[in-house]
Amino acid sequence: MKFSRAAIAFYIGLVFASGVVLGVFGHRLYAVSTVSSKAPTKMPPEEFRKKVVAEYQSRLKLNDDQVARLNSILDETRARIEETRQKMHPAYQKIREEQNEKFRSLLSPDQQVEYDKMRKEREERQKQNGRGPGPGL
Repeated sequence: MKFSRAAIAFYIGLVFASGVVLGVFGHRLYAVSTVSSKAPTKMPPEEFRKKVVAEYQSRLKLNDDQVARLNSILDETRARIEETRQKMHPAYQKIREEQNEKFRSLLSPDQQVEYDKMRKEREERQKQNGRGPGPGL
């Protein structure tokens, strides 16, 4: 069975076009949907509050009195949340200390020395970053 030059060119073009379509599909499927490992930057609380109040004011058409009352509600809520956070802090600290003691008890004396060193390093990093101790170890 002999193919004409036109048929051969058509089949080669068809194979090439199939490769292009498959390549584009593969690129969209695998390369474009990658997830960024960077955490989104967190907006400062005051800036977030201004944004929320401005959105409420524009979308709900709040008058000045309503905006003032909204701000007082937000102030009161912030104070109550901070008060609750301060009350819970000792309980969290106790749980962390109990966890550290339980974990430390299963370590050998050499491991305990290294573990204590690791904890001090972690505490120093947290102080430098301005954060308190996180969950877990």
